[in-house]
Amino acid sequence: MPANESVEREVRALCETGAHDRAAATFLRGYGPELYSFLAALHHSEADASDVFADVSARLWRGLPQFAWRSSLRTWAYKIARNASHDFRNRRRDDVPLDEASEVGRVVQDVRTATQPYLRTDFKDKFAALRASLPVEDQELLILRIDRELDWKDLAQALADEPLDDAGLVREAARLRKRFQALKAKLLELGRREGLVGTRD
Repeated sequence: MPANESVEREVRALCETGAHDRAAATFLRGYGPELYSFLAALHHSEADASDVFADVSARLWRGLPQFAWRSSLRTWAYKIARNASHDFRNRRRDDVPLDEASEVGRVVQDVRTATQPYLRTDFKDKFAALRASLPVEDQELLILRIDRELDWKDLAQALADEPLDDAGLVREAARLRKRFQALKAKLLELGRREGLVGTRD
């Protein structure tokens, strides 16, 4: 699933005119549902996902004026979502609340309300329990590669703790490919043990 070019263009145009609140609202309308479902898949709790999504939205809103466009907005947003998720697990929250009466605040609430019923059926997937048993870092890799279809360089950028240059992105992308293949083999074996996947002849 590539970046939504129309959302990316519209947000950039709004940022260039200084309309950052409108840009953040447009961004969240375009990408909010997939960010929310990413968080719900990581936290296995609508309440926790809702809290983290509010934090992510605040970070995006606050950081958008300084965004340098060295990656897609979508890649940047997943990096922010991942960091906010880790901070939530460590009980560190963003201290800039969104005004629920603002346009951005209203969009955040709309995304949470619209996405939650979908997630209730999404979590009935056979492999949800297997994924949930994996370390958080492995769950992130699976969701962003399989469910969100990030290409390897975007994935490397989203999962990196520090900014990477081009050579670093190539090395990290190669490392993630190997880790992903090993993870797929591990999930397949777990699926066989649980009777979710047929055994080899």
